[in-house]
Amino acid sequence: MRKTRDLLFILIVNITSIYAQSEAINYGSNPQAGHFAPVNGINLYYETYGSGAPLLMLHGNGGSIEAFKNQIPFFEKYYKVIAVDSRLQGKSGGSADTLSYNMMASDFAGLLDYLHVDSAYVLGWSDGGIDGLILAMNYPKKVKKLAVSGANVVPDSTAIPAADIEGMKETVQNSDTPLKDKTLNRMMIYQPQISFMDLKKIHCPVLVMAGDRDIIKPEHTLKIFQSLPNSSMCIFPDSYHNVCQQHPKLFNDIVLNFFTK
Repeated sequence: MRKTRDLLFILIVNITSIYAQSEAINYGSNPQAGHFAPVNGINLYYETYGSGAPLLMLHGNGGSIEAFKNQIPFFEKYYKVIAVDSRLQGKSGGSADTLSYNMMASDFAGLLDYLHVDSAYVLGWSDGGIDGLILAMNYPKKVKKLAVSGANVVPDSTAIPAADIEGMKETVQNSDTPLKDKTLNRMMIYQPQISFMDLKKIHCPVLVMAGDRDIIKPEHTLKIFQSLPNSSMCIFPDSYHNVCQQHPKLFNDIVLNFFTK
């Protein structure tokens, strides 16, 4: 009986230790997993975790790899996660003089080439979702399956509430706003400009997701879903734009089910 208790104690200690190590990982600033790739004239920062089929993770505007701290430990059990800081964000380089979603999609295609990845599963949140749609549209061989959350294809009030657009404009006009933040907000004011007809060019399976209280209007998310030839849709209840952070277990399970079905 004592031997059984000792084994149980060791098991609990080991599980606790593994959990503590996972909690201690500083995603987005982890020297054990981090690398720089020379892509399109800049150094693109990325981190890799796990093994298996590649899964590219693309964060939202002004964010970094850290946005997926609740996704990386889950998905690295099934895939080789390639989490990347977008151009001008996180640790990646770039010029504040110019920035576009097309540039970022080109960066990600270049990163996959650099890593000798022919095609990958792709998970994109917010701006990362826009990048993922453009990646699938412009570089179709690079995307095996695509899951996007909180993405929009036009920057006007049919997709985003007018008050939020005005907030971005005020940020750009504020003289105290750093140049990089002005550039990131200016991009959201005028981009993307993807027609719903263009979405019909995407033939890989796409999971379109959003929160029912997302900043992206539900009718816009629905139209994206309806415009894609091979798509599924999931609207999370009681959820906002950051559903991947708000309800990570539910989010992760649904994305994994989509990737594996």
